[in-house]
Amino acid sequence: MKFEQKLFLSLIFSLTLYSCTNKKESTTPETKNITESVYATGFIKAKNQYEVFGQTTGVIEKIFVQEGAHVKKGTPLFQIDNKNLKIATENAKLVSFATDYTRNKDKLLDAEKTIDLAKKNLTYDSLQFQRQKNLWSKNIGSKLQYEQKELNYQRSKAEYIKAKTNYNDLKRQLKLASGQSKNNLEIAQLKEDDFVVKSEINGLVYQINKEEGEINSGEKPVAIIGTEDFIIELSIDEKDIVKIKKGQQIIIRMDSYKSQVFEAKIISIEPMMNIRTRSFQAEAIFTNKPTKLFPNLSLEANIIIQTKQNALTIPRKYIINDTYVMLEGGQLQKVETGLMDYELVEIISGIDKSTKIQLP
Repeated sequence: MKFEQKLFLSLIFSLTLYSCTNKKESTTPETKNITESVYATGFIKAKNQYEVFGQTTGVIEKIFVQEGAHVKKGTPLFQIDNKNLKIATENAKLVSFATDYTRNKDKLLDAEKTIDLAKKNLTYDSLQFQRQKNLWSKNIGSKLQYEQKELNYQRSKAEYIKAKTNYNDLKRQLKLASGQSKNNLEIAQLKEDDFVVKSEINGLVYQINKEEGEINSGEKPVAIIGTEDFIIELSIDEKDIVKIKKGQQIIIRMDSYKSQVFEAKIISIEPMMNIRTRSFQAEAIFTNKPTKLFPNLSLEANIIIQTKQNALTIPRKYIINDTYVMLEGGQLQKVETGLMDYELVEIISGIDKSTKIQLP
């Protein structure tokens, strides 16, 4: 005999024996509205909520804001001690000032004067050489005079070329030094900016985790910032995720508002499952929200999958293994079920309104 058959016969025997010795509560199916929903847990978080981290390690020198303060994007939040970096930035400023290209044009003017002088000497020596060359062609003058004029001309020509080369080299060096010093100053200023922690959004400071004088290690957030709009983050079990889709209505219950029920709807579902918790994350927004909310408030949610009007139902506690009910006298009757909620089960076939069933 198969294990399932043995289990079924054992179940029948046990239920029959139990029913013979105990008087059972009984009921008949009723027509009611039934809603199938998926249970989820969650919490409230501020929209665009993020944890603020300092990019550098150091002592928190100054805190510029308080919890509950409104901040704009770029608002300074924390100043981390950076005395050494400030000195480096000042040095970079001095170097940048000293090597600025426009402030060193006097050096280029001197080089230009050297070129002008070399050019005049070249012109003079060129004319002298040409005159001596013409005389020498007529056998006037000595060869020594001719060679001396030629040498003077060649020397002046070399000096002129050298003066132009020196000018171009100086110009290139000044531009390079000016550009490098400006880049070094910009790098120093960027590094200094790393010591000022700023807000990344327009929002509200919900939490400050450090005090002045404490060390910022960069491992833990120094603050939490978000907008004043709130969203719901839900954790949905993997067995239910296939039933969930955007736009579904949610019924919300919160410990902070025990006597009230609120409505929301799904706006997004993360496609990747959390391996550790075997659950999926989804986000929702209130369609009927509380008057006051705070980040991290916990909640319970029922995500409505479908609703059916005038369904034949029985209390859920009367169903056995989602498949059987117990008739009067202890006999098991197989039924086909439909929608289920926490209290009711829809009966599609197997029994009708007149069937009396016992509580197993």
